[in-house]
Amino acid sequence: MNRTSYQCLPSFISVSQNKHKSKKKMELLQNGHKPFVVMKPSELPLTNNGFSILNSLSETQYLGNIDPSRVFVTKVKRLIVKVGTAVVTRSDGRLALGRIGALCEQLKELSTQGYEVILVTSGAVGLGKQRLRYRKLANSSFSDLQKPQGELDGKACAAVGQSSLMALYDTMFSQLDVTSSQLLVNDGFFRDAGFRKQLSDTVNSLLDLRVIPIFNENDAVSTRKAPYEHCVQDSSGIFWDNDSLAGLLALELKADLLVLLSDVEGLYSGPPSDPNSKLIHTYIKEKHQEEITFGDKSRLGRGGMTAKVNAAVCAAHVGIPVIITSGYATNNILRVLQGERIGTVFHKDAHLWINMKEVSAREMAVAAREGSRRLQLLKSEERSKILLAIADALEKNESTIRFENEVDVADAVASGYEKSLISRLTLKREKIYSLAKSVRKLADMEEPIGQILKRTELADKLILEKISCPLGVLLIIFESRPDALVQIAALAIRSGNGLLLKGGKEARRSNAILHKVITSVMPDTVGDKLIGLVTSRDEIPDLLKLDDVIDLVVPRGSNKLVSQIKESTKIPVLGHSDGICHVFVDKSANIDMAKQIVRDAKTDYPAACNAMETLLVHKDLSNNGGLNELVLELQREGVKLYGGPKANGLLNIAETNSFHHEYSSLACTVEIVEDVFAAIDHINQHGSAHTDCIVTEDCEVAETFLSQVDSAAVFHNASTRFCDGARFGLGAEVGISTSRIHARGPVGVEGLLTNRWILRGNGHVVDGDQGIIYTYKELPLKT
Repeated sequence: MNRTSYQCLPSFISVSQNKHKSKKKMELLQNGHKPFVVMKPSELPLTNNGFSILNSLSETQYLGNIDPSRVFVTKVKRLIVKVGTAVVTRSDGRLALGRIGALCEQLKELSTQGYEVILVTSGAVGLGKQRLRYRKLANSSFSDLQKPQGELDGKACAAVGQSSLMALYDTMFSQLDVTSSQLLVNDGFFRDAGFRKQLSDTVNSLLDLRVIPIFNENDAVSTRKAPYEHCVQDSSGIFWDNDSLAGLLALELKADLLVLLSDVEGLYSGPPSDPNSKLIHTYIKEKHQEEITFGDKSRLGRGGMTAKVNAAVCAAHVGIPVIITSGYATNNILRVLQGERIGTVFHKDAHLWINMKEVSAREMAVAAREGSRRLQLLKSEERSKILLAIADALEKNESTIRFENEVDVADAVASGYEKSLISRLTLKREKIYSLAKSVRKLADMEEPIGQILKRTELADKLILEKISCPLGVLLIIFESRPDALVQIAALAIRSGNGLLLKGGKEARRSNAILHKVITSVMPDTVGDKLIGLVTSRDEIPDLLKLDDVIDLVVPRGSNKLVSQIKESTKIPVLGHSDGICHVFVDKSANIDMAKQIVRDAKTDYPAACNAMETLLVHKDLSNNGGLNELVLELQREGVKLYGGPKANGLLNIAETNSFHHEYSSLACTVEIVEDVFAAIDHINQHGSAHTDCIVTEDCEVAETFLSQVDSAAVFHNASTRFCDGARFGLGAEVGISTSRIHARGPVGVEGLLTNRWILRGNGHVVDGDQGIIYTYKELPLKT
């Protein structure tokens, strides 16, 4: 596979193979959602002019939400889970009952789903030490306590702790209707081939009976005193700690996967506490062996990250994949088997994955810039043909796009996402055809690149021209709206810009398929790297550092997202955070018109950023029935109302917690104001400078409102829902900017352009301005 191919994999999944989805999701599938089937490339309906867009990919790469570096988990039947002392005990040495309970629940779930699960556990020494310290304290006299307290014998601690630890596992598994068994081993046993065979037979018998074997090194009688020395493939079977024991058992018992649970997320490039350290998702021995410096060993056990890495490297060398991940999370084992990109993976073929990994942030940005320059070399009609081809491809692949989108929607519903997000996430047939229509409109618009904006004669035969040109490379970070990907990509092509897109994880499949549809029609003269799809959040910090390659960042999402991005980059940021849009109904308003505008502004698409969130009503309307009519109109549409201090008592509705609140649903705030000036003050104080509207028949009041409300878009007698790039005739929009620099309001093609200066002379020199006569004559524009 090439280096970029898996960034845009759609995810056709099989219900039968995707064993780890929640029951809630399965119920969704049974109640009307389409069944998901694995499809071979030759069977894919995704075509454009007869070309199978995904024909280079193998069948296994269509399974669910699986990261390409974790595809091997689909073949796992038998797995070994090793849990360390730092996971099963707290910092004070006491048992971490919550984490152990979560571990047992995950193993029970896997066993129920047909996996053969083997547990290797540490913690006996720590637990025994805790119990013996208490016993010693209880049996000591006051004078004994005055003496220096020596260290407890580790083997005695192990002997006491083993029975207690197993009793705990037995109790917890019994509550889950699972049977477990204890197997204590030490290094000497594994030198005996007969023992190894008997061990394998016993474990196989237990697994056939759906019993979970629990292994621990028998530290009470261990004869080893040296640190870790040998790899698990050593035929002598020497091991030192439970990490290496787990690796050895994985080999002897022919496990398909070894999961090592730690107290950190995985292997880091430096100390995990160092903010500059990065999680290593895939360990490549040739690359990482000399780069990583390990810290201290385990807090309580004998292992630590060094032991885990040694065991993982050795197990991977003989063909057993290993994943090191956090045991503090309650569902990480399940997530590993779902193919999520968590923790650090060790695999014998990892060194070959360099050719299939995501390209680096800089490589992707540079490729987009190069693609932008090639795009600008095309004639205007050639760029228009690309957009028309995209529109056609969207319509031809509509069913496949919706198929992938329905999987995203089902996941979002099962995960408990809010209705407003699910609404934004959903791509219906009408929406896809509407997107195609907007792309065609962009194709038909006047050529925006290279337009002469101003021509000036500076001196005789010295002509200066100001011309439009692309910004360069755009980084767009957006959440839960796959339709935004199409709009932004089309705008980038029309304006000649390179583009990097990072969508929300909830729209991963939808974004992938849309990206593939769009890039599949790119001519070879431009290349498919003009538009890059960033699939990992880990890439964002690196991208935000590339102020020498990326020219503009446009975040589309929550206030938190926008604020974080602004604080994290030197690149100019364009966008808005909240959409706190107001409608002010003046005392002179036509009430029937006001009801129509208020209803549309709130209910046409409540999740949109241009939907009304606050209704302001002139005080006189509370006396003549106008307020009641407006309220009843909203309540008939199912809108939940919250009142400001003046409105909540009068209308007998709950008081709002904040005027600066974006509901993004069928809910809004109502407040009563004295006059237009009070309304203006309220909007400028509590609004988000997005879109605000006045409904009034008094033109003087309207002009006061239009001139004094400091928002990107201000309307008179028109719904706030008109604030949209397509409705403004821009074809599409990158987003709606509330910034005051460069572009404001819906950002279309013009907002993605800048200008440069072209000077044409005839041997002119400055020479101290001695021999030149400046004329500064404005000249007519020419094309």
